[in-house]
Amino acid sequence: MRDQTSPRGRALARSLLAAAVSVGAILALTTAGTAAAAPAGSPAPAPSYVEDGYQDPVTALPPVSRPDTRHCAVTVMRHDFANSYGQPFTGTVTPPKDCPGPWSKVVLDWSGSVAGRQYDRLAGVWIGGAEVLRTSTPEPDDDGITWNVEKDITSFTPLLRDPQPLVADLGNIVNSTYTGTYHMTLTLTYYAADRRHPAPAVADRVLPLSGDASPGWYELAPGASASKSVVLPRNLTTARLEAYARGGGCDEQWFDAVPSDLAAQDPDYLCGGGPYREVQVAVDGRPAGLAQPYPVVYSGGLVPTLWRPIPAVDQFLTLPYDIDLTPFVGELVDGRPHTVTITPYGAADTWTVDGTLFLTTDHHRARTSGALTADTLSADPRVTSTRTPGADGATAIRTTAGRDWSTEGYVDTSAGRITTRVSQNTAYTNDDTVADGGRHQVVAQRDAGTTVVTTTVRPRGHGGGRTHAVRHTWSYPIDVTMDIPRYVDGDNYDLRGSVRQQRVLTDSARAGSTGPWRPFAATDDTVTATGVLARDGGTVVSADGTGAEHYRGTTDTGRRYDRTLTAEHGRLTSDVRRP
Repeated sequence: MRDQTSPRGRALARSLLAAAVSVGAILALTTAGTAAAAPAGSPAPAPSYVEDGYQDPVTALPPVSRPDTRHCAVTVMRHDFANSYGQPFTGTVTPPKDCPGPWSKVVLDWSGSVAGRQYDRLAGVWIGGAEVLRTSTPEPDDDGITWNVEKDITSFTPLLRDPQPLVADLGNIVNSTYTGTYHMTLTLTYYAADRRHPAPAVADRVLPLSGDASPGWYELAPGASASKSVVLPRNLTTARLEAYARGGGCDEQWFDAVPSDLAAQDPDYLCGGGPYREVQVAVDGRPAGLAQPYPVVYSGGLVPTLWRPIPAVDQFLTLPYDIDLTPFVGELVDGRPHTVTITPYGAADTWTVDGTLFLTTDHHRARTSGALTADTLSADPRVTSTRTPGADGATAIRTTAGRDWSTEGYVDTSAGRITTRVSQNTAYTNDDTVADGGRHQVVAQRDAGTTVVTTTVRPRGHGGGRTHAVRHTWSYPIDVTMDIPRYVDGDNYDLRGSVRQQRVLTDSARAGSTGPWRPFAATDDTVTATGVLARDGGTVVSADGTGAEHYRGTTDTGRRYDRTLTAEHGRLTSDVRRP
């Protein structure tokens, strides 16, 4: 949840933050205090359990594997983010002389500590102008917490070989009310390659699409897009876009938004614009690909006690979206500028987006050529919304959408003609029941789909060819129940919520056009949580939560990994790892 002094916070305040939609604005103040009593006749919530702080955040995600090779850890930043809006940290990243490369892996560690009272904050790290990490922060307690986010950034090796500018942004405000300063450390560890741990194949060139300002992300108002004009190598063979997109203000929890006319009836509790969003990508104005955004919840979202100490899925380590633009390569090798555009379709408030291109080139030819042969992707999805009145003034809203599209193109290279086809189908349903003037809301969203990238290589002078395909499937179910039995002001309220969210990802490959699919990576990450938070006359009278996370899937080395965490009252109660 953003504070009202930031652009995102002001946007949220315009709609509903005077009350409590994502609830963080009033929930950052969870320590006991005194204030004017509630107006006469306002029922006080019954006293209940009050958490006495909470332990450091912990997640069931598998750790990044670290090769057993010679390595060098370089701390590239130690910085305190206090009154830091518009004041990012800037520095330089230089490859260590003792580990000059090649590297089998490069790992980024983002470590922090904070104490007092503070909002959750969006943060990002850029190296050589490319965003290498998108994250957000936990909300602290008075005693303070520490946490660490690690990420494999080996794919950015083309930028890491030479000194590059470093930017780290974490907009924060410290005053008499919001006292937490984020003390952050950023470390890069370079692991030397050897026979057992060779350097992996990476792109030949990494091309940032970030904005010219520092930091480089784009903060987009509803209806706006981020565009960057670039000149690409004339011997290009493949192009992949890595895109980041997170909603702000009312769109922090876009999945519980309702039609705008309904939100206007209860603006203190509901956000408008409806719940459907897409991350759309265009090349020279032509639709080229899209991704379904994950329903991220910040650490102050809904009820902050939901996420103590187990964070929501994607809360600390935001995964980017991969969009294969290879079918367009034949249109991009003419040496002229071309524009790549990212649009958060359906946005009803600010979205923060960014992107990076990963490019491979023909090592045996100065120029390639080709053409886009098919593109069935439309700019507007098929979105329908129906309403059904219920008992006691409740309204049930069902929103559905679906996509079924493909792009195809070829490029002539020294290895022959390479044809790439990208096909995707998606299915989306959001069922939302709103009652009691927006104080009670039950959301069940299902968002799933499949993307298949099929590549056929036909060597020159040969009639046949080799076909290889990679399939990526995803499912993002989320269920939310939110109750606000009482809200008077920031010192007198009663909030209750429960959430179940999941991210299921599977990557498979097959040789030929009809062979069996063979999975090589899988993620099934499920978080469930309940939380309550109430204040009476400025004093916290109820603050409690339960949480659990179950991760089943593979590690970055392909090994199976299974871990379950459970927590109560802000403390871990079990941690079970299975073989």
